[in-house]
Amino acid sequence: MPEQANSRFVIVDTGCANLSSVKFAIKRLGFDAEITDDLAKIKVAEKVILPGVGNAKHAMENIREKNLVACIQGLTQPVLGFCLGMQLMCSDSRESSALSHTQTDTDQGVEIIDCLDLIPTSVAPLEANGLRLPHMGWNTLTSVIDHPVFAGINVGDYFYFVHSFAAPVSDYTAAACEYGSAFSAAIVKDNFVGCQFHPERSGANGSKIIKNFLEM
Repeated sequence: MPEQANSRFVIVDTGCANLSSVKFAIKRLGFDAEITDDLAKIKVAEKVILPGVGNAKHAMENIREKNLVACIQGLTQPVLGFCLGMQLMCSDSRESSALSHTQTDTDQGVEIIDCLDLIPTSVAPLEANGLRLPHMGWNTLTSVIDHPVFAGINVGDYFYFVHSFAAPVSDYTAAACEYGSAFSAAIVKDNFVGCQFHPERSGANGSKIIKNFLEM
């Protein structure tokens, strides 16, 4: 059977994510989502998921090559970012590798990589204070706001993390976590919500967040 021209739910093909695992997590909940980098399909979708793994440099290169920047920035429907996808929603990311579309911070010796600038906060290396990086495995939330995506999610709930960079706790923090220092486990602004953890790998709690998002 041919795929429908437009899907209610789309997973943006950023070229730097385990897209099949995200699609399967959605399918387990009884929904279907199309993996696509087609601008027209993304624009008309009811809900959009922005996954990502790896680093902001590579991801933003892919997003620019696919001409997705303006498309994603212009979305007015709910958008949910997973892991690196959350970081890409931020204004910038401080990394050590060179890239066009970066600003050099000579005082810090890092590259400031321009991201999608959907949520006005920056990403930087996680201050683990001696703990091993990446922060990989299960950890608990230390705070969570009242928000439709996080309905039924509580302080102390476990989620699965794999990351070495993080956004600080700020006015845009929807949930916080600690690993050597406090960081944003989730951020939100308007229709954009990002989770630093992997909902698709976080068992029942992760499934709850995905279901909340798709049904909101």
